Amino acid sequence: MARQGIPLIYGGGRIGLMGIVADAALAAGGKVIGIMPRALFAREIAHPGLTELQLVESMHDRKLRMSEQAEGFIALPGGAGTLEEFFEQWTWAQLGIHRKPCGLLNIEGYFDPLLAMIERMVADRFLHTDYAEMLLIDRDVEGLLRRFGGYGPPRAKWSADAPELRA
Repeated sequence: MARQGIPLIYGGGRIGLMGIVADAALAAGGKVIGIMPRALFAREIAHPGLTELQLVESMHDRKLRMSEQAEGFIALPGGAGTLEEFFEQWTWAQLGIHRKPCGLLNIEGYFDPLLAMIERMVADRFLHTDYAEMLLIDRDVEGLLRRFGGYGPPRAKWSADAPELRA
């Protein structure tokens, strides 16, 4: 991302995989913006070397701010918080709240069980194929960023010509 001039906008932490990603982006000369609730900042997990750290009041504020500033959303392998934040952005994309790409960096098949669940959601008619196919998936970041470059969202869910109303 740094080599392509794409800023990293993330939760602002110094620990775990996201701290490693922030360090790598900074080392490559990239711009790294952290958005963190004050309560987490008070627990001293903020990354000290970011280009910019924005403090907000809550996790809800953080997700909204990230949604407003980001050009797209990539989930790396992670836990419940990763999935919760990613699913919210994917849902917002389905509803037309934003028209930005959402992708999974499927390193070593980490998201394969999730992708099988999404296929099941489509098979059981809980999710229209168009909304499953709007997810961009790749095993390496360069491939995923290429997919982001060619992204075009489907019609927003519940619009007059949306796919679920045609089915």
